[in-house]
Amino acid sequence: MEQHGWADEGFGAVADAFARNFADFPELGAATAVYVGGRRVADLWGGVADEATGRAWRQDTPVPVFSCAKGAVSVCAHLLAQEGRLDLDAPVARYWPEFARHGKEAVTCRTVLGHRAGLPALDAVLTFEEIAAWSPVVRALEEQKPLWEPGTAHEYHGHVFGFVIGEVVRRVTGSTPGAYFRRAVGEPFGLRAWIGLPAEEQEARALLAEAEGRPAGPGPEHLLTRIVTMNGALAFPGLHEPHGWNDPELLGTELPGAGATASADGLAGLYAAAATGIGDRQRLLTPATLTDATGEVSSGEGWLGFDAGARWGSGFLLDSSFRPLLGPRSFGNDGAGGQLGFGDDEFGVGFAYVANRMVGHGDARANRLVAAVRSCLGG
Repeated sequence: MEQHGWADEGFGAVADAFARNFADFPELGAATAVYVGGRRVADLWGGVADEATGRAWRQDTPVPVFSCAKGAVSVCAHLLAQEGRLDLDAPVARYWPEFARHGKEAVTCRTVLGHRAGLPALDAVLTFEEIAAWSPVVRALEEQKPLWEPGTAHEYHGHVFGFVIGEVVRRVTGSTPGAYFRRAVGEPFGLRAWIGLPAEEQEARALLAEAEGRPAGPGPEHLLTRIVTMNGALAFPGLHEPHGWNDPELLGTELPGAGATASADGLAGLYAAAATGIGDRQRLLTPATLTDATGEVSSGEGWLGFDAGARWGSGFLLDSSFRPLLGPRSFGNDGAGGQLGFGDDEFGVGFAYVANRMVGHGDARANRLVAAVRSCLGG
């Protein structure tokens, strides 16, 4: 596959690792971008954005990045907290009074950010149209009973994570989370990253493709399936059927838990903006805010009995055996197709890897690139 881009002197190992991914994995199209100290030091892309037509991947090609959306929403929550507009340790009901029902009275934003609220999935079965309308999800969350006593256990909160934090953002700012993210973060820094892809960007996007032999998920009644499909309203891992992840209608919908679309530079730029600033624009999140964000909230065995080795801070994946990053100040989120974005203010890094061949969640492609960045920084 033809590859393009550049890497600064001292970051050639990143370019080498990117090329090896195309040799060693069934890559279709992919891109990676790295910032250090607010300056882009690597920007690489290659392959095919649309397998059916052969359309080439471009420098600015956006692609669905699934739960990397959680990173964008979490940056917004911490920015509002930093401004004194949101207390992450106050009950959600301070901002959203109707939420305080059925045992959720004491649930805080931090409880949700750490996947500890007992709300991994809804009991209500909603249509795609109801999910896209937003308010039916809000009403369902108000009536939802936690599956466990909030704060006593953790399990991945999938889409619910984004709807709860997103509704708090809406109550505080008057804007839906996708609109607030663009106004407060995306537009000021010129990021090609969205929660709800605009119609004018749809033709430029990369289309997802499954890797041969990718493991199938559990059955439709399994809680994990309900978590990622919102009880079957969203196709997963289906790509092409109605409401699959190549569907423009789905990609244009605000799904703040798992529905971001971004270019590699847009996703890396999000974390560079948060951790260091970019160019002459100051960093979004202060050292104190990132200290708060990177404190461990959840780790170990989850409510369903699994322990993949992940560690969670307040809304972000932390450095762990599951997702090796750079160190204790690293904060990020990954996506179902293998995508990853993270930042680290100790190393001054913003990083992203995105791809349209869905090999697996947490597969080795991004890990190789992170290891290369680590070696370039002397780690």
